[in-house]
Amino acid sequence: PTYNEFYERRWFAPASDRNVRTFESHGVEIGIEICEDLWVASPPGTGHAQMGATVMVNLSASNETIGKDEYRELLVKSASARLICGYIYASAGEGESTQDLVFGGHNMIAENGTMLAQAKRFAPENLYADLDLHRLQHERRRMMSYRPERSGVYLVIPVSMEEEETALERSFGGRPFVPADEKERARRCEEILSIQSCGLKKRYEHTGCQSAVVGVSGGLDSALALLVTVRAFDMLGLDRRQITAVTMPCFGTTDRTHDNAVTMCRLLGVELREIPISECCLRHFADIGHDPAERTTTYENVQARERTQILMDLANKTGGLVVGTGDLSEIALGWSTYNGDHMSMYAVNCSIPKTLIRCLIEHIAEESSPELAATLTDINNTPVSPELLPPSDDGTIEQKTEDVLGPYDLHDFFLFHFIKYGAEPDKILHLAEHAFRGEFQPDFIRRCLGIFIRRFFRQQFKRSCMPDGPKVGTISLSPRGDWRMPSDACGTVWEKAIPHY
Repeated sequence: PTYNEFYERRWFAPASDRNVRTFESHGVEIGIEICEDLWVASPPGTGHAQMGATVMVNLSASNETIGKDEYRELLVKSASARLICGYIYASAGEGESTQDLVFGGHNMIAENGTMLAQAKRFAPENLYADLDLHRLQHERRRMMSYRPERSGVYLVIPVSMEEEETALERSFGGRPFVPADEKERARRCEEILSIQSCGLKKRYEHTGCQSAVVGVSGGLDSALALLVTVRAFDMLGLDRRQITAVTMPCFGTTDRTHDNAVTMCRLLGVELREIPISECCLRHFADIGHDPAERTTTYENVQARERTQILMDLANKTGGLVVGTGDLSEIALGWSTYNGDHMSMYAVNCSIPKTLIRCLIEHIAEESSPELAATLTDINNTPVSPELLPPSDDGTIEQKTEDVLGPYDLHDFFLFHFIKYGAEPDKILHLAEHAFRGEFQPDFIRRCLGIFIRRFFRQQFKRSCMPDGPKVGTISLSPRGDWRMPSDACGTVWEKAIPHY
């Protein structure tokens, strides 16, 4: 620069057009920028990144003036996001100032728009952070607008580095879909609920329907689906009594879930219909020659499909839509009955994972009346279950989903890193062991990862014909959008890649 306090051209001449970057054989490619390069309209880092550099380093002498640190931070974060790279910014520090200028040592390490580490200014401090190069390379492959250009004249300098395993300093939250900060969590919840309800509102405006049918079980997913439907109807100015909430008790229904469903519907002011399905399921068992004493998949799925048939027919009768309840975690694992709870006319929860649904229910409870808040809290505390098998002798839930699949905390963690960042099994396992240290044993995490991968690949056929629903976050498994995968895609190589699986 040659303005204000900067007079570089008194002492330096511009370089030729030959750009410089360093290359390292283990896959670390480093592009070099010097100070003002970060501030100009066409930074050289753009060319470095297009030539393959995944890490930018900037040696800078940026003096301190009021508010300048915020702008520097913005530039570093935006450069790392725009170039999908790691950006390491090292500025002149305390003790280097003379005469008119003061340097604060504003050192930063950013990755794809996220600030990983930032030094405290005016105090000597070494700065470290873990950069995930695999994640950056995956993002570049995924972003079709990112165009690598292996052209131009570049001076490539090979450097040697020892490759070794070091302690992982970077923290990975065990619940990546749920913001850790309380204020951010509340803001995120409101945004999600707005996206869901606005999507459903548009579907009603388009179809001209005036009523909705929602199956309520007293569980998390159906509670959120009903709450979103109520919001949408309020936005449309429609009477909540035009929402028909249907509870369909059968062999596995417990008093706890039934009573919670009934109470929630009463407090929300929607129409409640109770249609027991035990007798029609027993008749169907007789029709297909199934012994109800055999508690097989047939025993369970008959109930799920009977409930869906009732909901669809009621929607026809009332001129409405069946609002689906299934969530992203269940869609990823294929934990639904094909043409049963798998199907609806609009699936408002389809891109919300189970861990986030708990957060949304908790947020709504905080904004509700005491009686509704108590009901929603109890729904949140109820074990996740399809309730398709009879309860235990004391009337409590016998069939617990997480006893079969493993904790949704783990499966949502696997899903996040698998889909969003393209992490392979050994990396997912390593990160999960780090994130859930002290909570789950490594062998247990490994078994759950095996369940996730096996079910994710084998259940794609259900996702290939899933109903419409709003995309809420960056992860969606809609076959019409983000996730294009053959129903017969083989996951054997992924299963074998799990260490010691």
